[in-house]
Amino acid sequence: MRTLLRGGQILDGAGAPAYRGDVRLNGDKIEAVGALSPLPDEQVIDVSGCVVCPAFVDMHRHMDAHPLLGDDMAVELRQGIATTAVGNCGFSLAPYGGAFAAEKRENDAPILGRYPESFRFQFPEYLNALESSASGLNLTALIGLGAVRISLTGFSDAPLSSSALNAARGMLQDALDAGAAGISAGIMYLPEYYTARDEYRAMLAPLRGTGKPLVTHIRGEGDGLVASVREVIEIAREAECPLEISHFKSCGKQNWRKEIFRAIDEIEAARAHGQDVTVDFYPYTGGSTALTTMLPPAFVKGDMAAALKALGTREGVDEFRALSRLRYDGWDNYALTLGWERIIVSGVCREHNRKFCGLTVTDAAQKFGFDDAEALAAYLMYDEAGQTSIINLSMHPDDVDAVARLPYASVISDALYADSDTPHPRKFGAMPRLWTDFVRARHVLAPEEAIRKMTRMPAERLGLKGRGTLAAGGFADVLAFEPDAFRDCATYSSPTRPAQGVRALYINGQARILSDALTGAPSGRLIRP
Repeated sequence: MRTLLRGGQILDGAGAPAYRGDVRLNGDKIEAVGALSPLPDEQVIDVSGCVVCPAFVDMHRHMDAHPLLGDDMAVELRQGIATTAVGNCGFSLAPYGGAFAAEKRENDAPILGRYPESFRFQFPEYLNALESSASGLNLTALIGLGAVRISLTGFSDAPLSSSALNAARGMLQDALDAGAAGISAGIMYLPEYYTARDEYRAMLAPLRGTGKPLVTHIRGEGDGLVASVREVIEIAREAECPLEISHFKSCGKQNWRKEIFRAIDEIEAARAHGQDVTVDFYPYTGGSTALTTMLPPAFVKGDMAAALKALGTREGVDEFRALSRLRYDGWDNYALTLGWERIIVSGVCREHNRKFCGLTVTDAAQKFGFDDAEALAAYLMYDEAGQTSIINLSMHPDDVDAVARLPYASVISDALYADSDTPHPRKFGAMPRLWTDFVRARHVLAPEEAIRKMTRMPAERLGLKGRGTLAAGGFADVLAFEPDAFRDCATYSSPTRPAQGVRALYINGQARILSDALTGAPSGRLIRP
């Protein structure tokens, strides 16, 4: 059956200015776009007064397990999202299993959320499971280098042996052959932090010639930003692969309004020499991650389980406190560059710790009688086996705006799926926030450019053929929203309020939202670029 979305303002995703027109859907494809007359027996949906555009592509959500857990995807659908990529920052659900499975599952919890111990997949099996999940969204997946390394050597800081490197390369090759959209890295995170340059060169060999990207969380986004950007540019150059720098930003008050421009210079120099380098960002000044990212590598010493256990002792807390007050080469210490007063506890796994959620580490320590912020942080990491999530208020608005204006910067949410009543609001509102704040309120971006950053740009980076642009023959992932009513409602104080203002959302030609109400059966697909 055909459907005609009639009378909207078309923003095609390719960056063209808006024009009044119609979009005809036929099955799972777009049949025509332009000035169209209704056909007999065609369903006509009046979208006059609405922006009509490709449904959004969020290339960075950490919802790896949620399609397998029966999530209805309402949070994503109400933002106009039709397609998302999982497996970012080196955190992919697969590979999962073997001797270090328990450590991986605990390490994943603040990012991916808690998932059943039975989810033991190699990456091709994981893709097959996603394909069978009847997901509410289109999904594509990256394989994470962190997950690969943990599966082989846990959190060891020792160099990878030749047999481990061969095994890692084999896992990555199998994943790409099975349909992974690329490889992700999380160089800031343990154990990837320990990975040497020659190890990256060896492991990333399967990317060469595929056109698939390395999508990476860089080593440092604070004092080490410029050096970290230079590092991943060089890694990607040696691997001969496209590079996507994830959630590109500058953290730490002393770095605001200067270091981001030095980092941009590094990227633009690489681009000028023909290297395929792009970035993405989320439209907030606060980030979110695991509390264990505050553990200095000098404290962990390649054994995360032992480090967490030590935090339950007075001696361990004293050592953590002392090391947290030092500066390091090659590792950003946010306890110094931000301060515990700008770090909010956002997710815990044990009920008796929920009282800390929504408070800064400093305020929570004072309120509940801990000696200092380090003592509370140590208690949480010990008591929760490292499964605590945080929000860090780390960025300056001017720096975020500078990244937003880059013609090669696309938009992501970087949504975390930890079990939390106080998540980062980007999980519930990143896409409409770009429209509400960056387009309508402050005019940082033109409407057509904002839509391009949420549609065609990420679709092209992920190799998603036929998606991200309103054009005849493309897949019928189409969004209509009311420009004055489409908005994010989630805030840091009320972070779980759903977005509003979607008039219609179609995924593969099936209506998922009509008049701001969820409707229809899941129609998402697994996409293997």
